[in-house]
Amino acid sequence: MPGLRIVHTEAAIGFGGQEHRIYKEVLAMRERGHHIEVVCQPHAKMLPRLRAAGFVVHTIPMGGLRNYVKGVYALWRLFMARRYDVVNTHSRMDTIIAAAAGRLAGVPLVVRTRHLSNKVTSMLSYTWLPHRVTAVSDHVRGYLIQRGVPPERIATVYSPVALPPQVEHSTLRSELGLSDDHLVVGCVAVMRATKGHRDLVDAMAPLIRENPMLHMVFVGGGSPTFEQVHAYVQAQGLGSRIHLMGMRDDVPNLLAGFDLFALATQQEASGTVYVEAAASGLPVVGTNVGGVSEMMREGITGILVPPKDPVALGAALKRLIDDPELRCRMGDAGRRMVWEERAFSTELLAERTENLYRQWLAERGHRASETTLPA
Repeated sequence: MPGLRIVHTEAAIGFGGQEHRIYKEVLAMRERGHHIEVVCQPHAKMLPRLRAAGFVVHTIPMGGLRNYVKGVYALWRLFMARRYDVVNTHSRMDTIIAAAAGRLAGVPLVVRTRHLSNKVTSMLSYTWLPHRVTAVSDHVRGYLIQRGVPPERIATVYSPVALPPQVEHSTLRSELGLSDDHLVVGCVAVMRATKGHRDLVDAMAPLIRENPMLHMVFVGGGSPTFEQVHAYVQAQGLGSRIHLMGMRDDVPNLLAGFDLFALATQQEASGTVYVEAAASGLPVVGTNVGGVSEMMREGITGILVPPKDPVALGAALKRLIDDPELRCRMGDAGRRMVWEERAFSTELLAERTENLYRQWLAERGHRASETTLPA
């Protein structure tokens, strides 16, 4: 069966979770024999990374009416010349440009991927512009169906989790001056108000005061929330017990130093960080919002609590803090879910995505092209 000719488009210039998902997806799909290209903005951070990995990347400015008109024309010419089977867009701005150009150029399949769980103001980029839609969780899929996307035109494709390397010995405790006897609750998340860092502080504060061996570690940065949380911790006199480590590029090393993982997020499309924690053998405490419940198995790999409820959050944390056997059992179950079942692997993402592309192409009366693209 011939490989598909696919082009992904992305308007964002940063390199956050959405861009990481795209990067992992294009690598995995190339491994399956598909030809992959990307369209992004000239100053996007993903540009050098993709080119270094050997991908053909086209650049156009996006934003504003002038760039919209110029962008549609430029991508119409590109799509006519390179005859892709699939155009997969990822953000509103690139969708209104690339999906319009794809329609005009007669691209067989235009797909929009929805990565976020926040409210959609305009449904144009999910209904009329793309032929089909993918969502990163069933929660996001359900929301878009509620807003008007026909159920048969949208499917869930979970974001993959790059499995962390096995860490022989974490440096976390030596960095903080902690012994193996100390118990560490860890959280890894960008510092944003909706991530619920203050809720976690409120839940941990009474537990820390009653247990001299208990510590909390936050990993992640982001102004002004980082400074606000730091000030909140200091005001409660917990600066020596709640540690803010900022941005780190050695997250697997730090995860290996935790005893359990907790994130009190108030809004989440999926929440793959819970899977990353489970991959490190950690029991997880999460909030029952968005797609979080799809990233863990309630009562098996971790505990779910309502959002914005420090009392329930504290009770779940205390249950795991007080029960080392439960921590071990849930941690082992999470490790098996990720490593043995491969539930969130890049291989499963690519297989699922390819099957959907081929199914949707067939439904639209098309099959993969067999001619070779120019370099």
